[in-house]
Amino acid sequence: MKVIVVGCTHAGTSAVKNILKQESDVEVLVYERNDNVSFLSCGIALYVGGVVKNANDLFYSNPTELASLGAVLKMEHDVIAIDTENKTVQAKNLQTGEIETNTYDKLVMTTGSWPIVPPISGIESNNIQLCKNFNQANEIINKSQTANKVVVVGGGYIGIELVEAFVESGKDVTLIDGLPRILNKYLDQSFTDKLEEDLVNRGVTLALGENVASFDADTEGNVTHVHTPSQTFEADLVIMCVGFRPSTELLKDKVDMLPNGAIIVDKYMKTSNPDIFAAGDSAVVHYNPTDSVSYIPLATNAVRQGLLVGANIKEDRLAYRGTQGTSGLYLFGWKIGSTGMTIESALSQSIDADFVYLEDNYRPEFMPTTEKVMMQLVYDKQTKRILGAQLMSKYDITQSANTLSLAIQNKMTVEDLALSDFFFQPHFDRPWNYLNLLAQEVFNK
Repeated sequence: MKVIVVGCTHAGTSAVKNILKQESDVEVLVYERNDNVSFLSCGIALYVGGVVKNANDLFYSNPTELASLGAVLKMEHDVIAIDTENKTVQAKNLQTGEIETNTYDKLVMTTGSWPIVPPISGIESNNIQLCKNFNQANEIINKSQTANKVVVVGGGYIGIELVEAFVESGKDVTLIDGLPRILNKYLDQSFTDKLEEDLVNRGVTLALGENVASFDADTEGNVTHVHTPSQTFEADLVIMCVGFRPSTELLKDKVDMLPNGAIIVDKYMKTSNPDIFAAGDSAVVHYNPTDSVSYIPLATNAVRQGLLVGANIKEDRLAYRGTQGTSGLYLFGWKIGSTGMTIESALSQSIDADFVYLEDNYRPEFMPTTEKVMMQLVYDKQTKRILGAQLMSKYDITQSANTLSLAIQNKMTVEDLALSDFFFQPHFDRPWNYLNLLAQEVFNK
C-alpha cells in the first residue's frame, strides 16, 4: 500500500509516525511546502517572551527522524492538484519549479490551517505580522527588537499570550478585539473581568468590542497607526491573531466539508471518500458536550487524530473518542484551565443550562500557605450532565481541567462529580477536594 501525506503539521507528523509504527508494508510519501515539520506555534509567545531561547526547540520532530522511520519526504514541495478519481497528487518543487505526479492508494490530508487575514485597508503595510509558523515567529522576534508600540489584534489564547510576552519585554501594548471580552470562547465573565483588570493594571490598553477599520503607513510603507471606528492607536508592530481557517482548497467539492472548509470525517478519520483521511486543523472534531461536529483547531486534537489515521489506515480499528476542547493558559501568574462549554456558549445554543461559581482554598487554612481557586461548573438543568468547567488560581490547578474533561467525555452528572473519590492529604487538598465542593454547590442552588 502507498500512502501520500499532504502537509507535515502536528497531525501529519503524528500520522506518519503511527502509520509506520503500525504497518511494516506501507510506503509513506510526504509532501511539505516548508523546510521544517511539526512546529509548535503555541510556543511562539514563549519564544517572543524569551522563555524559550531557541526557536529550533519548538519542533517535536524533524525530517531526519521521519526519514529514519521509513518515510520518503519531499520538503519544499507544494501540492498543486489532487485527482481523486485517478488517485494522483501533483506537486511543485519550490526550489526548481519542477512538477511531479505520484499515485496513491490512501491519501492523508493534514494541511492544517492558516491565519484569517481580514480585508482591511492598509493591511499590506510592513510590520503587520501573522503568527503561525516558524518563519513568522522569527520575523516577529526580529521586528520586535526595534518596536516600542505593539498592537495585538485578537483576544484569543495566542493573542493574550503575545500580550503578556510583549508586556514582559517592556513594550507599550494595545489589545484590540471585536468581542466585548477577551478569551470569550474559553472563559465566562467572572474570569475574564479579573484578567482584564490585571492587564489594565499592567499598562495594557484594551479596545474590546472594536474592529480594526484601517491601518496607516509612512512613506516607506511601515505601519504607523491602527484605526477602529472610535479610536486611533500608534503602532510600530501589529500582530494579527483573529483566528484560523482550514487549508483545504485542494479537496474543494471532492469531499464533504463544513461551510468554513473543515473536512468532515467519521470516527475513524475517513472522509466521504473512504480512500482519503483527514486530521488536525484541516478536519472537524466530534465535540462531546453537544454530541456534534465542530471546528476546534488545537494541537491536542491534531496529534490524537493523527494517531487514529495510523491505526485505521488499512482497516477500522480504533475509534475517535471526541474532544471537549480542553485547554490551559498561563497569564501573569494565573494558572487557568477550561474544558467544554461556557454558560454563554451553552445558552447561545439553546441548551437549558445553568452554572455554579465557587471560590475556595485548594488546601486547608491551617497549612502555612494556601491559594484561592476560582471555579465554575456548567451543567444541563434537566439531566444534571456536566457540560463544561473553568478554573483559575495562582496555584497550579490546571490538571483539574483534565479531570473535568474526562467527566464530560464520560457523560458524568453533577452528582457523580460531587461524590467522586479523590484522596485527601493536607499538603495537597482538603477532605472534600475542591472539585467535589464545586459540584456540591449545585445542591445548594
